[in-house]
Amino acid sequence: MDHGGHQHGMEPPPMDGEGMQNMNHMMMHMTFFWGKNAEILFSGWPGTRSGMYALALIVVFMLAVIVEWLSHCKLIKDGSNHVAAGLIQTLMHAIRIGLAYMVMLAVMSFNVGVFIAAVAGHTLGFFLFGSLLQTVLHVVRIGLTLIANACCHVF
Repeated sequence: MDHGGHQHGMEPPPMDGEGMQNMNHMMMHMTFFWGKNAEILFSGWPGTRSGMYALALIVVFMLAVIVEWLSHCKLIKDGSNHVAAGLIQTLMHAIRIGLAYMVMLAVMSFNVGVFIAAVAGHTLGFFLFGSLLQTVLHVVRIGLTLIANACCHVF
C-alpha cells in the first residue's frame, strides 16, 4: 500500500553531524568483545571504571549462582499445606526465572568477561547445589554422626 512516500513513524534520524553522532552512541555490540567499557543491564552501568566493571562481573556471577541454587533447593517439606506449598513454589519459580532473564540480558551485552562470569556462576552453582556433591556431603554427615555417636557410647 502506497502512502505517498511517507513511512508513518518510521522516519530515519537526521543525517547531519549531530544525528550521526547520536546514532553512533546508541549502537550496541553485536559480536563478542573484550573490555571494561560496556553497558550491562542498565544505561551507563558499570561505566568506564575498572572497579565498577569488576563489581558488574561479580553481580552477574552471583546472580547465576543464585539461579542455580533456586533451581535445586527444596524449600517445601513433606506434609506441608498443598495450597501454601504451591504458592511458595510459584513465587520461587517467578524469582528464579526473573533472575535467569537478568543473567541472559547481561550476557546479551556481548562482553566476553560478562559471558565468562555467567557461565562460571552457573557452573559453580550447579556444582554446589545440583551435582552429586550434595549427596556425598549428606553421606559424609551421616557417617560423621554415626562415628560421633559410637565414640560417645564407648566412653
